[in-house]
Amino acid sequence: MKGPGLFSDIGRTAKDLLIKDYTCDQKLTISTSSASGVALTSAAVKKGGLYSFDVGTQYKYKNALINVKIDTDSNISTTLTMAEILPSTKTIASIKLPDYNSGKLEVQYLHHHASVASVVALKQNPLVELSGTVGAQGIAFGAEAGFDTASGTFIKYTAGIALKKPEYNASIILADKGDTLRASYVYHLDEMQKSSVVAEIVRRFSTNENTMTVGGQHALDPQTTVKARLNNSGKLGALLQHELKPKSILTISGEFDTKALERTPKFGLALALKP
Repeated sequence: MKGPGLFSDIGRTAKDLLIKDYTCDQKLTISTSSASGVALTSAAVKKGGLYSFDVGTQYKYKNALINVKIDTDSNISTTLTMAEILPSTKTIASIKLPDYNSGKLEVQYLHHHASVASVVALKQNPLVELSGTVGAQGIAFGAEAGFDTASGTFIKYTAGIALKKPEYNASIILADKGDTLRASYVYHLDEMQKSSVVAEIVRRFSTNENTMTVGGQHALDPQTTVKARLNNSGKLGALLQHELKPKSILTISGEFDTKALERTPKFGLALALKP
């Protein structure tokens, strides 16, 4: 349903351009699916000198989606997503065993001009998070808060505003209980959004620290995309993403410090295969 979206969507376009798919690890993912609605995914990751593996399965039936993942640390993550239990709602229940206190229940309500999301931890004296967004014609206002029922205090509160048009996206978020101001702007250089530029400024009032990051992406062809980013600390990152065949993607990324060229650059490689 078209509308202002969830509060977590504010600033997401800039975040994806500056963060998504950048990695300094090596990762191989293989996914398969069947006509019955069952999908199987296995992944191997090398991070530093450590290796980790996980296997996940997904099953979709009507408005229900079940995800189960098992990793090498013997953790079992289960997520159940139910759509349209009530009109315009989505319910998500999750738990990560053997930590029985990790259970969460999230309910989302999406409307043409408003959205509400609530997350409750399924344990005694739970944490409760509530967010809401209202908007129309590309403008959205939102806020979220987290309340600790054990201590009776607010653990977080955040507010934000977003402006979305076909050619650009802009957002301002006041987070960390008013300590951090994050402003971002994304401009699309063409109607198909094949080329975009982004700028983000983060101001932390308690430390009087400013961080500015600029970046962009460009589609060389329908299968190949390049991205780059640079912040005021001199960290330069770049990536090349190529679709080897439909839904099979190779990503090569790297980062180095322009102010300390003697340091070894970081490189990452991710290969996602879907036979």
